[in-house]
Amino acid sequence: MSDRVIHVEELAREYLMGAERVQALRGLTLTIRRNEYVAIMGPSGSGKSTFMNLMGCLDTPSGGSYWLNGQEVSRLTDDALARVRNKEIGFVFQTFNLLPRATALHNVELPLVYAGTSARERRQRAEEALTRVGLENRMHHRPNELSGGQRQRVAIARALVNRPSLLLADEPTGNLDSTTSEEIMRVFAELHRQGQTIVVVTHEPSIAAHAERVVVLRDGRLDSDTRNTQVAA
Repeated sequence: MSDRVIHVEELAREYLMGAERVQALRGLTLTIRRNEYVAIMGPSGSGKSTFMNLMGCLDTPSGGSYWLNGQEVSRLTDDALARVRNKEIGFVFQTFNLLPRATALHNVELPLVYAGTSARERRQRAEEALTRVGLENRMHHRPNELSGGQRQRVAIARALVNRPSLLLADEPTGNLDSTTSEEIMRVFAELHRQGQTIVVVTHEPSIAAHAERVVVLRDGRLDSDTRNTQVAA
């Protein structure tokens, strides 16, 4: 299992909505290996948001198993899940969630502050992450001095600063125009070339087309799992 970043087996999640029991995931089995770039797609109600929350250790399954980097996380306590989440997963959302008064550098340092990393190492790793996303000349700018694409790149750098096993992006271009979206997808492509495992959850075929593998969910089940040969080549 050494090259498996994510392995789920018969993963299920159901919710009670009033008296009604809703089955969001119905026995999903899937493996994502190290350095894969995967897009998760599906119509509204397909289970992709539920699967994203489970992959990101933001929720726990009702049934089945989830292994992250060889550790079965589906049975962990909330505190243990939080530790795994902070160490293993970098999150990128469509809203940038940056502190408006903090520089790009300080925004990226923030996860390391919570992790208790020394000031010197925080700065070094934040600078390294910003350089990886092409913002080495914008480190001391605040969010209102940056374009939408640059803000999202700061958010990506913040997700990378803990050197996570998995970069998990939820509709990462949802607030961006088409030109800026392409810019951000080029950043993801470059990170993938550098060896980063990436999972993008999206409803947009043009965004999923950048991934080397496209997984489609429907009614809480795996509908298709295909290779994008143009990207993989």
